[in-house]
Amino acid sequence: MGWLRAGGMGVFFLVWGGQWLSWLGSGLSSFALGIWMYERTGSPTQFALTVLAITLPRMLLAPVAGPLVDRWDRRLVMLASDSGAALVTLVLALLLWAEQLAVWHIYLGMLLSAACGTFQRPAYAASVTLLVPTAQYGRANGLINFARSSADLAAPLLAGYLTLWLGLAPLLLLDVATFLVAAATLLLVRFPPTPPAPTTAGQPSLLREARDGWRYLRQRPGLFGLLLYTGAANFLGITTEVLLTPYLLAFSSADVVGWVASLSGAGLLAGGLLLSVWGGPAQRVRGVFGFELLVCCCMLVIGLTSSPWLIGAAVFVYFVAIGLSDGCATVLWQTQVAPDFQGRVFALRDMVGFAALPLGLLLSAPLAEFVFEPLLQPGGAWAGSLGQLIGTGPGRGIGLLFVLAGLFNLLVIGLAWRNPCIRYIDE
Repeated sequence: MGWLRAGGMGVFFLVWGGQWLSWLGSGLSSFALGIWMYERTGSPTQFALTVLAITLPRMLLAPVAGPLVDRWDRRLVMLASDSGAALVTLVLALLLWAEQLAVWHIYLGMLLSAACGTFQRPAYAASVTLLVPTAQYGRANGLINFARSSADLAAPLLAGYLTLWLGLAPLLLLDVATFLVAAATLLLVRFPPTPPAPTTAGQPSLLREARDGWRYLRQRPGLFGLLLYTGAANFLGITTEVLLTPYLLAFSSADVVGWVASLSGAGLLAGGLLLSVWGGPAQRVRGVFGFELLVCCCMLVIGLTSSPWLIGAAVFVYFVAIGLSDGCATVLWQTQVAPDFQGRVFALRDMVGFAALPLGLLLSAPLAEFVFEPLLQPGGAWAGSLGQLIGTGPGRGIGLLFVLAGLFNLLVIGLAWRNPCIRYIDE
C-alpha cells in the first residue's frame, strides 16, 4: 500500500481526525461505565476513585514513557497505544455481554487504558513538530484542544442517548470501532524520522534517559521555571474546579449546575477553535501569562458572587482562557525543546500536571468543608470580618477558596514574570 508522507497540514489533519474520533469514543464509554458503576454501588467514593485509577499510571509511568517515545517511531507508539486501549475496552464489553463484569474489572480497565494514554499523549504532542511547519504550531495545537474539548462536551450528551438506545455493551464496541479508525489513519501515514538522541557512554537505559530528560530541563532555567509554574497553576485550578458543583448546589439547583457545566465545555471548545483560527500571539509567553491573568480574574468573580448568571459567564471565560493559555504553552514547549528530547520532556510535563489532580482533590474538599465553611457560617469566627466581603451562609467558604486560589495564582504569575529566563523564553 502507498504511504502518505508529511509535508504540509494534510497528514496532520488525517491523524487529527482519527484521534478526535477515538477521544469521542473513549468519552462515551468512560461516561457510560461511570454511570453503570454508580448505579450498582451507590458510592460517590468508589466513583471518585476512578479519577485516581486514571491519574496514577500517568504519574508513575511518565519517566519510562518519555524515553521510549524518544527511542521509538512516534507513529508506532500512538498505534500501539490506541490498539492497547481498544483491546481493554473489547474485554470489558465481552465481560458485560457474558454478565461477568464487576467493579474491579472497570478499575483495572481504567488503569490499563490510562497506561496506554501515558505513551500516547507525549507521542502525539511530539509528533506535531514532525508533521506541521513551525508557523502552524499554534493552529495545530488549537485544533487538538478543540478536538479534546468537543469530545468532552459531546460525549456525555451522546452517551446518555446511545446507552438507552443501544445498551452499554454495544456502546463499548462502538468505542472499539473508533479506536480502529484511529489506528487505520496511522497505518496510512508515515512520520518523518525523529533526530537520533545524542549517544552516551555505556549501554542506554531507561533510567539514564529519563534522568537526561530531567537534566535537559534543569539546564534550561526558562523551561524549568515554566514547568514549575504550570504545576502550581494546575494545582490552584483543580483545587477550585472540583468544588464548582458543590459550590453551585449550595445556593442554586441541579439544572443550574447542568448548564454551567455545559458552559465550561463550550468555553474550552471556543478557546480551541479561536486558537486554531488565530494561531496565538507572536510572543507565546505573553499569551500564557496574559490569559492566566484572565483566569485569575474569573476565579475572583466566581468566589465573590452568588449570581448563577455571573458565575456562568465567568466559568465560560475561564475555560476559554485556559484553552488559549495551554495552547500557547504547548507551542513554547514544542519550539524550545529539541525533537530528540520531546518525548521525555513532554512526559515529565504531563507527570507534573497530573500530580496536581490528586493533590488538589485531597486538599480542597476537606479545607472547604471543615475549615472555611464553618468559619463563614452566620455566627462563625470570620462572619464579622471576611464575611462582610465574602458573605456568610452555605457555599461562602468555598467562595473564599476560589478567591484565595485566584490571589495565589496572581502571586505565582508575578513571581514567574519577574524571572527573566521565563519572560524572555521566546527569544
